[in-house]
Amino acid sequence: MLLFEGARVILGDGDLIENGAFLVQGDRIVALGRAGEVTTSPGATIIDLSGTTVIPAMIDVHTHLGYEAYTSWGADNYTRENVIEHLERYAYYGFGAVFSAGSDPHALALEIQRAQQQGDVGGARFLFAAGMAPPDQGPNAQFVGHALTLAEQTGMTVLTGVTSAEEGRSAVREVAREGIRFIKIWVDDRGGSQEKLGRDVYRAIVDEARAHDIDVFVHQQNALDMPDLLEAGVSGFLHGRIGAATDDLLSAQIRDAGAFLVPNLGLGELRRERLGDDRFLLETTTAEVADRLNEAYDARTRAREGVISGRAAAEAALRQGFQRLLSANVRIVLGTDAGALPGHFFGYTGHRELEIFVRIGMTPMQAIVAATGRAAAGLGLSDMGTLTPGNSADFVILDANPLDDIRNTRAISRVYLRGLEVDREGLRARWTGEG
Repeated sequence: MLLFEGARVILGDGDLIENGAFLVQGDRIVALGRAGEVTTSPGATIIDLSGTTVIPAMIDVHTHLGYEAYTSWGADNYTRENVIEHLERYAYYGFGAVFSAGSDPHALALEIQRAQQQGDVGGARFLFAAGMAPPDQGPNAQFVGHALTLAEQTGMTVLTGVTSAEEGRSAVREVAREGIRFIKIWVDDRGGSQEKLGRDVYRAIVDEARAHDIDVFVHQQNALDMPDLLEAGVSGFLHGRIGAATDDLLSAQIRDAGAFLVPNLGLGELRRERLGDDRFLLETTTAEVADRLNEAYDARTRAREGVISGRAAAEAALRQGFQRLLSANVRIVLGTDAGALPGHFFGYTGHRELEIFVRIGMTPMQAIVAATGRAAAGLGLSDMGTLTPGNSADFVILDANPLDDIRNTRAISRVYLRGLEVDREGLRARWTGEG
């Protein structure tokens, strides 16, 4: 048994315990309270956490594992070993679970899940969705080509193309037979460059999925689609649009439906920064990778010279829409789309997303809840996301208080997943070549 005492314990549901204590036995939290009030057996190891803050391990509700190799990106990188490395990268940055959204070879992803459940694979808990879209459509133009190539290379299902309601129902039944818990659909014409799932098709998919107890999440880019998708019964929005079209009525509709929304704000914003200069990212990359990130940034900057972006107006609309969602108590959750584009790296981007959340209107506590308790609820992870007796012992020990400054989620001292400390020093040495 391990008794952790003296920390500020942020529970993940909006509450906290100052000078808290919690007892870990095996892979579970078995008791929680104030320091001095949690009893244990004489043989327990007591760990003094005075001056620190503990938060639940975070959860990224929108990722794409397997394609990123840090020196290259694409289908050729998708291997069992690379997916496991991505789970370890998430663990390093304090994440306890990740959801890979519709771009994984089903059979391989299921094998990794089983191996992790048996204790043979570490890192953050791995969840994934089966992806459905019109044939050869769905992800961005670069990504969809690699997903189709991966299907050819592996002989496994990656994306399922559907053109009718009956094809959609049949695809859902196959997913249920495979034992996959989630489906992601693309309802997005990408500015007229793609076909999006028609109303009759996605309604059939959602209806059939409900009969098999499968949650359906949707990638969509147009707020006009949202009311009907909500009526159909989708459980969550990936790339939920936030802006002028996010009015009070739509916010109330999302709230009343109980759906969650992933803003995915960093995917565009971080491409406007020299990420290779960020020491927090450099903890897990080589100088070569950092230089490549900065070269890509410099090239994008040169390409934008002389262009008036209207960024201030966009920021104002974003703040306004975000505030409407907050005021309506919509379930905003953390998701990054890490891995969907080269250079949008795992774990690190989650901390950056929280910083954006706070900048545009959340309190630090609200941002932490979005990354923990609410994220877990969105994925049906009943034993994760909050520091509660009976839950998995997944937590992050911080040397600074994130309630004072959300950037203090970077001040990671230690990470524990399933009751075991993550070897962050060993992982850092492996990835940087130092040590």
